[in-house]
Amino acid sequence: MSIKTITFDFWGTLLFDGPTSDNRYKRRRMADFETLLGSAGIPASAAVLDRAYDESGVYLARIWATSRDVPVQDHVREILTAVDSGLPRRVPPALMTALIDAYSRPILVVPPAVDDGALAALQALDGAGYTLALVSNTMRTPGATLRKVLERFRLLGFFKHLTFSDEVGIRKPAPEIFTMTLRAVQGEPGTAVHVGDDAILDVQGARAAGMRVIQVTSSTKGATGAQRPDLAIPRLAELPDAIDQLE
Repeated sequence: MSIKTITFDFWGTLLFDGPTSDNRYKRRRMADFETLLGSAGIPASAAVLDRAYDESGVYLARIWATSRDVPVQDHVREILTAVDSGLPRRVPPALMTALIDAYSRPILVVPPAVDDGALAALQALDGAGYTLALVSNTMRTPGATLRKVLERFRLLGFFKHLTFSDEVGIRKPAPEIFTMTLRAVQGEPGTAVHVGDDAILDVQGARAAGMRVIQVTSSTKGATGAQRPDLAIPRLAELPDAIDQLE
């Protein structure tokens, strides 16, 4: 069946961030939290904030394990609660907004790397008339900020719709996040292909939604068994040819 819609993963497919990135972002986030809270007369030491950040990670992991997600405001409230259970109620709205901004922006200071074939691939596919969309799990950086990252690399404008897990409350590999994205662009699973790197989140998730899958993987072959993609490519520069092959 002819392909009409192509959806993309974000992390590990279009952009890449090293395994130590969260520790780097954590330091910046919590340093800003200490400054903002201190300026408001709410003392919180670096050690206390460090522990609170880690406790919020346990809370998030528990939610993410169920293929669900929460908005970034909940991340910040959970950190404040770990500092002092009554603190979220005492933080005025303007300070909460400033804390959410401080939590969200570190990736803009030290942006991730981009696949060097991404721009040309998106240009080629867009020019060929395919509808392009994005389906991404977020971690601690919200979708609103990830849009700015895409814009910085000139990729944002190619996507007709972007679905981020923190905004819709659902995470891959739940098939619902794929089907809601297709619905937003009037696409159908049978004429759609998902492009992603993860054997579970992307390959298994998109397959459960009835889509074909191209896995971007640096290994010599893609996933096998239930996670087997229709095609595997090492980088996005090869994606237009892979789409032609599926067609």
